[in-house]
Amino acid sequence: MSCGMNLASSVRFQPDLAHAGPDPRRMTPHMRHLPLALIVSIATAACGTSNAPAPAPAPATESAPTARHSHQDWPTGDYKVAEGWPKPLPDTDHSHAGWTWGSFGGVYAENPDRIWVAMRGELPLPPGAAPWTPYVALQPPRGNSTGNGDGITATCQPEPKRGWERRFQHSIIVFNRAGDLVDQWPHLDKLFAQLPCGRGPHQIKISPYDKEKHVWIIDDQLHVIYRFTYDGKLVHTLGELGKRGRGPNTFDRPTDIAWLPDGTYFISDGYGGTRVAKFGPDDKFIMDWGQPPADPKNPGPNEWNTVHSIAISTDRKLFVVDRGHARMQVFDENGKFLDMWPLRSPDWPASQNTLMVNHFIDDKGFIWVGDAPTARILKFDQKGNFLYSWGAPGPQAGRLGCSHGMTTDQLGNLYLADCFNGRVQKFEPIANANPDRIAGQLLRTWDTWKKE
Repeated sequence: MSCGMNLASSVRFQPDLAHAGPDPRRMTPHMRHLPLALIVSIATAACGTSNAPAPAPAPATESAPTARHSHQDWPTGDYKVAEGWPKPLPDTDHSHAGWTWGSFGGVYAENPDRIWVAMRGELPLPPGAAPWTPYVALQPPRGNSTGNGDGITATCQPEPKRGWERRFQHSIIVFNRAGDLVDQWPHLDKLFAQLPCGRGPHQIKISPYDKEKHVWIIDDQLHVIYRFTYDGKLVHTLGELGKRGRGPNTFDRPTDIAWLPDGTYFISDGYGGTRVAKFGPDDKFIMDWGQPPADPKNPGPNEWNTVHSIAISTDRKLFVVDRGHARMQVFDENGKFLDMWPLRSPDWPASQNTLMVNHFIDDKGFIWVGDAPTARILKFDQKGNFLYSWGAPGPQAGRLGCSHGMTTDQLGNLYLADCFNGRVQKFEPIANANPDRIAGQLLRTWDTWKKE
């Protein structure tokens, strides 16, 4: 009998012999004639202390981890918000006492020290509110920040007055990485303030192929697209001021713009319109495509409900957000339909609203989309596969409302212009950020900026 197995254990694994004592087949001739009690005594002596409790093992000691990962991607993903960016506007031209940021239409990062911002005028603060409090953080609440005139809807229709009016100041402003105001175009304030329907810029962009870096600004409510020189001189206007239509030079609340390398460009048109319009490098109208849905409950390809955002991939495919239908439609440069896919999850209940307000394609080919009701930034591949998302609603710094403008700079920072919350925010990648969770670069063929 081995001391590695006591008598009890040998009986435990032989249930048929458990009441018959030791197995006679495993006993020596002399043991077969001994009383059972003596056999047990001999076995115990032979094994020494084998029946004594085993000594407790020494406490396990863990070496301190070389690195501990405690990061949670709620609510800002693999980013951290740059609190206090941008800084309050200076009172050089006029006082800002009692005024705060307005509704932000767009943001474009030329480089980390030239962040172009389009704001739909400043908004008044109620008595007692802290200076520069964004509208999302006001208590009691005052609703979304807005560029609409008092008593005027987004479609220039009359509505009950709210009792306060925005003012058109600082419509086009430029900040550096520290949040300092480094440039502004005050001469455009009157351009956007043309009442009763002017509500300010909807988007601001620079073509990735234009070495002269003309600045394009879309005014959706006045139905025009402006092109300015880099220093702010107006050189071209597309559309007729205040006139809605669908023609070579009329639009119905246009929303966004995207370019091909030769300067050909496409306008998403728009809130009221149901088309994409194509223009040559000489600004001459080439073609358009799109129509309202024949069956609004079952919209088909090339049928639209708010053509709101447009971006072009490196292989010249046009990805267009069909906002009212919560989907992406894909075309070639001649308007041939290629694909469409949902931007909302099929598992969401019907009560979950969406408002896909902007998107861009980064240098890795991924598509980043901002959704307002879920307060999320969504990542897709170009086949429509959902890959990742982050974001959360609320008034705190870093929370999202309506990511109406989206852009990245050469340092990997992400900027979001929020039309509902009334603020523009800068998000910096955290240390050791997962690169798959960080939006890549925008295309800039003219880029000469170098990291210091």
